[in-house]
Amino acid sequence: MQADIGLIGLAVMGENLVMNIESKGFAASVFNRSTDKVKHFVEGRGRGRRIFGCYTLFELVESLKRPRKIMLMIKAGQAVDDILELLLPMLEPGDILIDGGNSYFEDTRRRMKYVNEKGMLYLGMGVSGGEEGALHGPCLMPGGNREAWDAVKDLFQAVSARAEGVPCCWIGSDGAGHFVKMVHNGIEYGDMQLICEAYQLMRNGLGMSCEEMHRQMDEPRLLSRKAFP
Repeated sequence: MQADIGLIGLAVMGENLVMNIESKGFAASVFNRSTDKVKHFVEGRGRGRRIFGCYTLFELVESLKRPRKIMLMIKAGQAVDDILELLLPMLEPGDILIDGGNSYFEDTRRRMKYVNEKGMLYLGMGVSGGEEGALHGPCLMPGGNREAWDAVKDLFQAVSARAEGVPCCWIGSDGAGHFVKMVHNGIEYGDMQLICEAYQLMRNGLGMSCEEMHRQMDEPRLLSRKAFP
């Protein structure tokens, strides 16, 4: 039996995303550079599921339906370029590579052009929601070749979160997905900084205890528009 998608990188996000994919009726092959993680995963959380452990990249590639779809959930930067160089000679025209890490959007544009020149298709896809989101429904921000999106949209829309019934999935061309993820991260980190500064004012300025700060930040009315006339 061949898998619908391959995933490289079995850290927390990768593992949970694979569990989500399999729970929606798709079969997945997995690979990790540290192959002991593959064995631990398929014999643990993945036991009894349509999740196939692979111990070489070649084994992963050969386990997939054509056109092959391979998603990278690895550290952004040089690691992505390195794995692409290893994978590309094993692939065929029309196969699809998906970078699900937090890559810089200009790197995604460069990689997409390079992969396209080799005859393969490319998506750069931001993934938001943390480990719980990956398991139960992440917000996915793919950008790249439209042909690649058409080939994977049923899978990714099945696993993604929904807003008013609409899958949180698809941005546009080129590096658009990773650009949106960058903006998303900037807003998120700004929110975190705001929370930190509010706690500092309550603690140092007002002398509030941890319990008092907790109750104040947990107050439902603070989330209501009625609190801001």
